[in-house]
Amino acid sequence: MDTPTYLAAGLRLPTNGLDYAILGIYFAVVLGIGFAARRSVKTSLDFFLSGRSLPAWITGLAFISANLAATEILGMAANSAQYGAYTVHWYWVGAIPAMVFLGLVMMPFYYGSKVRSVPEFLLLRFDKGAHLLSSILFAFAAILIAGVNLYALAIVVEALLGWPQWVAIVVAGFFVLAYITLGGLSSAIYNEVLQFFVILAALIPITVLGLKKVGGWGGLTDKLTQTHGHDFVTAWGGTGIGHANPLGANWLTIVLGLGFVLSFGYWTTNFAEVQRALSAKNLSAAQRTPLIAAFPKIFIVFLVMIPGLVAAVLVPKIGTPGSSLQYNDAIPYLMQELLPNGVLGIAVTGLLAAFMAGMAANVSSFNTVFTNDIWARYIVKDREDAYYVRFGRLITAIGVLASIGTAFLASSFSNIMSYLQTLFSFFNVPMFVVFIVGMFWKRASAKSGFWGLLAGTVTAMVNYFVIYKHGIIGIPTDQGANFVSAIAGFVAGAVVMVAVSLFTKPKPEDQLQGLVYGTRSPGMAEPPSAGDDAWYRRPALLGWGAVVLAAACYIPFSL
Repeated sequence: MDTPTYLAAGLRLPTNGLDYAILGIYFAVVLGIGFAARRSVKTSLDFFLSGRSLPAWITGLAFISANLAATEILGMAANSAQYGAYTVHWYWVGAIPAMVFLGLVMMPFYYGSKVRSVPEFLLLRFDKGAHLLSSILFAFAAILIAGVNLYALAIVVEALLGWPQWVAIVVAGFFVLAYITLGGLSSAIYNEVLQFFVILAALIPITVLGLKKVGGWGGLTDKLTQTHGHDFVTAWGGTGIGHANPLGANWLTIVLGLGFVLSFGYWTTNFAEVQRALSAKNLSAAQRTPLIAAFPKIFIVFLVMIPGLVAAVLVPKIGTPGSSLQYNDAIPYLMQELLPNGVLGIAVTGLLAAFMAGMAANVSSFNTVFTNDIWARYIVKDREDAYYVRFGRLITAIGVLASIGTAFLASSFSNIMSYLQTLFSFFNVPMFVVFIVGMFWKRASAKSGFWGLLAGTVTAMVNYFVIYKHGIIGIPTDQGANFVSAIAGFVAGAVVMVAVSLFTKPKPEDQLQGLVYGTRSPGMAEPPSAGDDAWYRRPALLGWGAVVLAAACYIPFSL
């Protein structure tokens, strides 16, 4: 396992009153949105899914903002400083195809079945065993991932502003708790739209000034080629099977492990994102939510990759033993070196916004799953709607406190992206295989969902903690191990589902309407609303347009 690390103790930003004023204004607006959204919360559907009333452009920006968290800002910049231009794979192969698949194929099943969560879909398709296991695993994963964002935020604030770590944790946790408890998902989503633009305002100056510092793109690639080799600035160089490269993976594990298993597992089953689409006002808007988000996702890679590459030039030994800077320091280091006051305040606010968006996304999805799929279904049943709204607010507070407890687990990884990918291989990939087999194979029996999910989860964990950590199979990096764990978990889950299905009875076909590909429910036949049938809003056009654009972006990185 990577050795524990914190941001370098010497990183301090020369903040002044203007920077703190910008921070104060941002926090005031965040709470204001929470109070404004509170007026619209009258039922549990309002609290957990915004009453299914939001337009596609709002849910689309919230969808991408929910993903713009510690993974994106510190994690992907760290990835770039460590692995180079291979980072583009997490976007163009590891995100866009899966986001398009979610919009075109899976959202009609999610939205048309009127489920309130991802585990609830498994209840309808399989049985209570699959539902309860997936609910518990998802709730646990959501708290772990929320903790990553809170931990990263606290470490950054401590290093850059000099605040004690516990103060940063309490302040950030309080604001996330306040605006979700007040306004539920609507408050989280409207804040995420604001946070999307604040994050861009933070990353663009860092990227532009960083490029200027190293002589533009040409100067950047020339310097990296001299110090790290040509493969460091290409997407596919050195990824032949048996070839060594910084990533420790070949083209097959990149395409299958990252591009298919991890990517589809994350984007199609991670309720922190899917919940935003479920809050859309109709099926067309729900489908377009991930498709709209795909277009900024294609280009955001440059805003997180370039700062990491610039840091690798300015600090050639970053992340190596004896270096004062670790990979996670790339963005904070450039903030310290490049940004003037005022712009610095916007950048710090952008980082806080990113971490809060990620934490809020996971806490709001946690409260929905725990309240609807665990508490209301198995513990306290058939109470009045107002009771579950009150309980949702209570479990939100408990979720934030639990996130504080799990935050420091992330400290064992010098690259927090590795930690997050490990969690995705454990929790999202096994859930995805259950979804994909159940959605495309009518014969998959009710019992196969539980056993496939269990087998996939256990296999991924065994591969990582036993086979990789004990060196039974030589895998050079955590990321390479995550790709292999994801593939192993997917295969094990699929094999067990097939085996169990062959020895148990399938569900009757009349219970599979709208849950298996080729069948439809009344909700899936919903006609487009006025204006949604315009040619430029057609999901197929948006989806395939995003895929073609992402493929075209590979061309300059493949020369």
